[in-house]
Amino acid sequence: INEQRASLYANGAFVASTKVSTGTKTHPTPMGVFAVIQKNRHHVSNLYDAKMPYMQRITWSGSALHEGQLPGYPASHGCVRLPVQFAQLLWKATKIGALSKSQLTAFIDSNL
Repeated sequence: INEQRASLYANGAFVASTKVSTGTKTHPTPMGVFAVIQKNRHHVSNLYDAKMPYMQRITWSGSALHEGQLPGYPASHGCVRLPVQFAQLLWKATKIGALSKSQLTAFIDSNL
């Protein structure tokens, strides 16, 4: 998250990497391993009335991966904002439910 980057791997092989914008200090992006639990191509936030194209929910409390503005620093309310091309790629690559190592892994680079 410190680097504001995400990487996508399929079957252990690198697919793509991109800049992202994650949550602010007061609205942090949750850390951990998550499955996509809901997808909505044309989602609009019921809390912020904001468009969230290619929304892929990862928590029932509202955190999601979606297309959004990338100002170059953490700026979301806990979501991971993605550029349009990466949001579209991830949308096509994912399925609802648990992800196994043999399928797809998306990492928000944690600067470990």
